Formats: sequence, structure tokens, C-alpha cells
Amino acid sequence: MSGLAIGVLRVAGYLTQAGDALSKPFGQTSARWQVLAAAANAPLSVAQIARVLGLSRQAVQRLADLLEADGLARYEDNPAHQRAKLLTLTPAGEKTLADIQAKQAVWANALGARIGEADLLQAQRIVQRVLEVLEAHPVADV
Repeated sequence: MSGLAIGVLRVAGYLTQAGDALSKPFGQTSARWQVLAAAANAPLSVAQIARVLGLSRQAVQRLADLLEADGLARYEDNPAHQRAKLLTLTPAGEKTLADIQAKQAVWANALGARIGEADLLQAQRIVQRVLEVLEAHPVADV
């Protein structure tokens, strides 16, 4: 398990570097891109986005505020919670996200072709299984 964890962390580092490189031409970072993508799926509160991304609420709040200041996202009223506004993308945010995703798709497809579909599907299944076990047995249970 330790070997897998170290490998996954190294992969995560490379993916963050790649994400920064892919999003930089559009004035973004991997972290900002992740928040844009989370908000694009459905209007979510900052706390909900933080849970989805596995980040702290404070970190996502800072990123969401920067995206709002740049005109890429906006806060809307949340019918389920008076104080927790929902983050949604503006048209400029939608375009920025689409531009990054188009560039990322070319990179990911080229990388995926080198790895092979069968290996990628197997790796995806294994990572999903590890996530399920981790979620069911948090470190506090040890």
C-alpha cells in the first residue's frame, strides 16, 4: 500500500505540473481550473466544492473569490442555505474552462495512447477501489 501511495502522490505532482502548464496560457492554475470545473457541473457552495475536490473550505473560498474578481464566476443565492452562496460560472468562465479542457484533451489523448486503454482502465478500477476502502476506513479508525 505504501508503494502505491508514493506512486499516486508522484503522479499527482506530475498532473498538477501539467495542469498548471495547460491552464497558464489562459491565466489560470490547476487549482483555479479545478474550481472552475467543479462549479461548471452544477451550482455548488464553496463547502461542497471543497468536499468534491478534497480541499479545505478556506482554500476553495480564496480561489472562488479570485475567480469572481476576475469575472469568471459569480455567487448566487442558495435556496437551501441563506449564507452559503452557490458558485456558478459566467460566460467568460465557461469559455476559459472550455479552452483549457480542449487543450487538455489533446494532451490527455496523446498520453493515453502511449499507456494504452486496457492499462488505463485497470488503473482506474484499482484507484477507485482504493478510494472506496479509504473512504470506508479513515485513518482515525486505526
